[in-house]
Amino acid sequence: MTVTKVARVALDGAVGSYDKLYSYIVPDSLVLSALQGCRVTVPFGRGNAQRIGIIMSFDDNNSSKTLKSIISVIDESPVLGQEMLKIAAWMRDNVFCTYFDAINTMLPAGLKFKLKDYYEANGEFSDLSALSEDERDLFSFLLKSGVTTADKIKPYFPDYEKLMFSLADKGAVTHSITPKRNMGDFTRRYLRVSDEAYSDNPKLTARQKEIFEVVNSIGEVSVKELEYFTGVSAAVVNALVKKGVLDCFEKQEFRSVKRAIGEKNNKEIVLNDEQETAFGGLRDKLFSKNSETALLYGVTGSGKTQVFLKLADEASAAGKGVIIMVPEIALTPQMIDLFSSRYGSNVAVFHSAMSVGQRMDEYRRIACGKAHIAIGTRSAVFAPFNNLGLIVIDEEQEQAYKSEKSPRYHATDIARLRVKYHKGLLCLSSATPSLQSYSLAVSGKYSLYKLSKRYNNMSLPEVRIVDMRKELKEGNSSDISRELAGLIGEQLERGRQSIILLNRRGHNTYVSCKECGFVATCDNCSISLTYHSANNRLMCHYCGHSVPLYKKCPVCSSEFLSFSGAGTQKITEELSTLFPNARILRLDADSTIKRDFYSESLGDFANGKYDIMVGTQMVAKGLDFPNVSLVGVIGADKSLYSADFRGFERTFDLLTQVVGRAGRADSNGIAVIQTSDTDNHIIDLAKSQDFDAFYKEEINQRRISIFPPFCDICLVWTQSSFENLARSAAFEIFGSIKAMLSDEFKDLRVIILGPSVASVPKVDKKYRYRMLIKCKNEAKFRLMIRKACDIQKVKDLSVFIDINPLNII
Repeated sequence: MTVTKVARVALDGAVGSYDKLYSYIVPDSLVLSALQGCRVTVPFGRGNAQRIGIIMSFDDNNSSKTLKSIISVIDESPVLGQEMLKIAAWMRDNVFCTYFDAINTMLPAGLKFKLKDYYEANGEFSDLSALSEDERDLFSFLLKSGVTTADKIKPYFPDYEKLMFSLADKGAVTHSITPKRNMGDFTRRYLRVSDEAYSDNPKLTARQKEIFEVVNSIGEVSVKELEYFTGVSAAVVNALVKKGVLDCFEKQEFRSVKRAIGEKNNKEIVLNDEQETAFGGLRDKLFSKNSETALLYGVTGSGKTQVFLKLADEASAAGKGVIIMVPEIALTPQMIDLFSSRYGSNVAVFHSAMSVGQRMDEYRRIACGKAHIAIGTRSAVFAPFNNLGLIVIDEEQEQAYKSEKSPRYHATDIARLRVKYHKGLLCLSSATPSLQSYSLAVSGKYSLYKLSKRYNNMSLPEVRIVDMRKELKEGNSSDISRELAGLIGEQLERGRQSIILLNRRGHNTYVSCKECGFVATCDNCSISLTYHSANNRLMCHYCGHSVPLYKKCPVCSSEFLSFSGAGTQKITEELSTLFPNARILRLDADSTIKRDFYSESLGDFANGKYDIMVGTQMVAKGLDFPNVSLVGVIGADKSLYSADFRGFERTFDLLTQVVGRAGRADSNGIAVIQTSDTDNHIIDLAKSQDFDAFYKEEINQRRISIFPPFCDICLVWTQSSFENLARSAAFEIFGSIKAMLSDEFKDLRVIILGPSVASVPKVDKKYRYRMLIKCKNEAKFRLMIRKACDIQKVKDLSVFIDINPLNII
């Protein structure tokens, strides 16, 4: 009996309950090309509309007469391997996304396909009397246009769809659907001597003979290079191709990524005793036969990077792939420079500032074996290595490793799955590790390696606390204290650099009217607008809405507007006034819109082209500038009063990290922390860089309050343009959970807080309600939440689930 091959296919665009695997027969003509991990087109639904899917697995089935067949195979070879297909299935089950949410996250945008409709007039159709006037006009248009697409037809025939259906029924038009990739390969025209060049003996001009000899001596050369180095015109080249002397062909090239590579550095890495001990332990884990996870915990400037750089040497030498992850784009230039100077073109780069084409080509360089080390932000965790040995997550505590959009995955979870599959090593690295990671390390579930001293025995910076209440009482209303201003002046005189941290962008965070009390708020969100002096506009940092700065109060027409709350733009202006000759660089989300701004600006700062760098948290972590001897922190206590349970942890992390940017070379550094809460113990612990004391205190509070790592957090959101709809959906889900907890899920232990209105009730014209559930993230709990959230789908209502979210407010 002939066995029918049946593919299990996940569909692009599937949502909710119909996001599952569908069975399709693999026709005999496609058996060799329809491989696991290949994308295909399939018929779906009663109308057999074509859809794109991906073959997740196969299921040999003899009784498959009722199944539909795959129409075509899109990919020449699998676009995802077995490992990544398993991870896609894990993401669907664990982070409440669809199969293709996960798949589209793994693949660079340029490799994605969309189905495109093509139309062509039937040249043999002659019964024009059967067509209406509008149909004849469209038919005539198609005859002149040849094969064309809907976007080219619609400007001339807005209602083309009805006309096209009628024309197709009458046999006047043919319609086809073809998958089209979002981004084509980058190719360049090349030349080589043809096989017939000598046998045909064509007549050539002197110039043509010269060019022929050049190509013949090289063997293969791009048209662009030939024209540049010989000064030959395109006409001469085209004539040689036309005469059959030269063959012209297309050759794929990879789009280059800008790398600020310094001198080649293959020097042996010299480690101190502490580093050597950590490296030896990690190397043993790297080459063990089991998957391993380790935490490399060391004070700022202790040389953690040197340890995992040498670890990468070992993995690379053994032919294993290496992924180095950093949380912020701002950190990639230095890491890229460090690794590129050591490994050259063997390094691939991934971050959001790259073009779609660049990201696609870097992905494919790894897939075809041209790069064995990947460096980048969160998306780098999906780098397509077939033999992955090492993943390093630097600054592992950072929020940026958790996605805030579907799929809401954490890069650390994906990294653990990958090293488990490859039996490799996951190395988490930080001076201020997350409480979850550190608790797993001290309990023995992770291996723990400590670096307690700075590299080369440099001392930690001197930390000074400045009371801003006292500054105000003594007549200083500036956001920059007199002590900080004096120290900046001293560094300028010494030729040293300073970094100033303020974790708020814009000029002023709050604009109000002194007469009537009006506050400038966003029309779309329940949040005040921030004034940006760079474009003289009021902007919302949630939805992007902006309006020109009011000249008068829009309510009472008063000209007395009050500006309060400082942002990075204001601090930059104040510094420019205090130090008019200082060269100041501002680094925040507003200033870094231009591609390559990070690498160019940080490179300029490292080369001494700026004296002061002002920025948000992106300047606080991971950066290493030997000439920086002063760090100032403005508004250090702002995040202490957050309603989120991680408020203290984030404040300690930020202060500890930014203080560590000072004094990393041959001079002792100074850090100035400005605060209105000088007695706060978190600031004192950050001042002394005492992570162990902070951990002991904070972990006890988490245990008492039952917060992670003593539970997981599940956040259920409902949102709608109608507040009543968002609210009623939240309470419907709550009622469903209560009912299930008293019945089939009564063995689950959870604590439910809410439902309640979100701390920012409206964002982008959507009202939001939330419910926080303290739980254990296990399969049975996730099943219950899926059932509870499977409420009647109503237009303009969204429900989403986030496991262990970044923020709970």
